[in-house]
Amino acid sequence: MRERRERLAKLSLMLGDALLINVAFALAWWLRYRQQFLATVDPANDAPYGVYLPFSLGTTLLLLLIYKIDGVYDRRRGRPWLDEVYRLVNGTTTAVVLLLALVFILIYFRPLSYSRIMFLEAAALIVLLLSAYRLLFGWVERMLLRRGLGVERVLVVGNGEMGRAVMASVVARPDLGYQVIGFLHNGGEENASDIGRFKALGGVEDLSRVLAYHQVDQVIITLPWTQPRKILELARQAERAGARVRIVPDLFQLSLSRVDVNELGGIPLIGVKEVTISRGGRLLKRLTDVVIAALVLLLTWPLMALIALAIKLDSPGPVLFRQTRVGQHGRPFTLYKFRSMRQGAEEEQARLMAFNEASGPLFKIRNDPRLTRVGRLLRRTSLDELPQLFNVLKGEMSLVGPRPPVPSEVEQYQPWHRQRLEVAPGITGLWQVSGRSDLDFDEMCLLDLYYIESWSFWMDVQIILRTIPALISGKGAY
Repeated sequence: MRERRERLAKLSLMLGDALLINVAFALAWWLRYRQQFLATVDPANDAPYGVYLPFSLGTTLLLLLIYKIDGVYDRRRGRPWLDEVYRLVNGTTTAVVLLLALVFILIYFRPLSYSRIMFLEAAALIVLLLSAYRLLFGWVERMLLRRGLGVERVLVVGNGEMGRAVMASVVARPDLGYQVIGFLHNGGEENASDIGRFKALGGVEDLSRVLAYHQVDQVIITLPWTQPRKILELARQAERAGARVRIVPDLFQLSLSRVDVNELGGIPLIGVKEVTISRGGRLLKRLTDVVIAALVLLLTWPLMALIALAIKLDSPGPVLFRQTRVGQHGRPFTLYKFRSMRQGAEEEQARLMAFNEASGPLFKIRNDPRLTRVGRLLRRTSLDELPQLFNVLKGEMSLVGPRPPVPSEVEQYQPWHRQRLEVAPGITGLWQVSGRSDLDFDEMCLLDLYYIESWSFWMDVQIILRTIPALISGKGAY
C-alpha cells in the first residue's frame, strides 16, 4: 500500500511536469511572437507555434529524464521546497544548454530562424511553473496527512539521545507524516517511563510481540554501535513482520551534529562539540535579537503604556512581574513580564496543585482563578511577554529559544532535560508555535532539543513568522 502511494505520487508529479513543460513552451511562444516580449520580432522571422512543437515534446522527454537522474522524483518526506527548486534549476539549465546547441546545428543546416530568446523564456517559465506545482503538491500532501492519509506508523527502538531526537523530529515536523506509536527502551526499568505522548511499549527484547499486536509501517533502530549483532537481529525481526527498517547510528549516544571528525595522518579523530551553534551563527543571532527587539520596543511603547495603565486600574500591585528564571548554562536571571495575576499569586500555588493540568515539573491551569481580568486577555494574546524584550537587549534571552524554566523545575530535570540549557532561552520557540501550554513537558523538551541540534538562521525566521498566526489563534495560551 505504501509503495503504491509513493508510485502514484511520483507518477502524478511526472505527468504534471510534462503538461506544464508544454504549457511553458506555448506561453513562451505567445510572449515572444505575439507580445514581442524583450525584443521586437522581424516579420520575416515570424513562426507559427507548430515550428516549436517538436522542440516542446523533445524537451519534455529530455527534462523528465534529467530530472529523474538528478533525483527530482525521489520523494523524500520533509525535503525543503528550495531544495526542489535548486534541482529544477540545475536540470532545466542542462536541458536548455543542450537545446541551444541543437538549435545552432539546425540553423547551420536549415535556413529557418529559431528564437533563442524564446527558449530562454521557456526555461524560466518551466522553472516557475514546476516550482509552483511543487508548492501546490506539497500543500495537498500536508492536507492529506492532517486527515491521516499517508501517515506512516513508526516504532522507535531505543530511547537514548538519538531515539529522543527521532521523537523530537516527529513533534517538530508534522509535515514528515510520521506517527510514533511508541518506543522500546534499551535500559533498565528506570528508562521504561513514557516520554510525552510517546508510550513505552517494552524493552528491545519485546520487538516481535509489539509488531504482532500493533500495525507498524516502519521501525527506526537507534541502538549504540556497540551492539551490531543485536541491531541486525532486530532488523531481521522487523523485516519478517513486513515493516520497513531504518537504522540511525547512535555514535556513543551523540547526535551527529555534535560530532567533530578530523584526521591525524589518516587516523580518524572524533571530538565532541560543546555548542551546536557556531560562533558566526551566535553573532548573527545576537545581532538579529538586538535589532528586532529595539525596533519592536520602539513601535509598541504606546501599547505598552496603555497595558501598564490598564493593569494599574484593574487591580492593586506593580505593573511588572519579576521572577527568577534559569538561563543559558544554568545562570539565573530576572525575567520581566506584565503582571497578569493578583498579588500573592505565587503563595497560592501550593493550594492549587490539585488542579494542575501540566505534566512533569510544570504548573498550568486552563482557567487559573488567580488571573485578573486584564491578565486573562494578556495571557490569551501573549502581550504579557512584551517586557521580555528588555531581557533580550540585556543578552539574558533571545527572540527564539527554549522556554526559560524556574529553578524549581530545573531541580526536577532528568539528565537529558538539562540539554535545553545549552542555549539562551527565548520569548518564542518551537514549543510556542506547536501548541504552547497544550504540550506535554517532555514534548516541550524534545522540541527544544530539536531546535538546539538543528538551529539555523532561517529556522529562527520561520519560527518568528509562525508565531504571528499562533498568537492570533490563541491556541494553547493559558
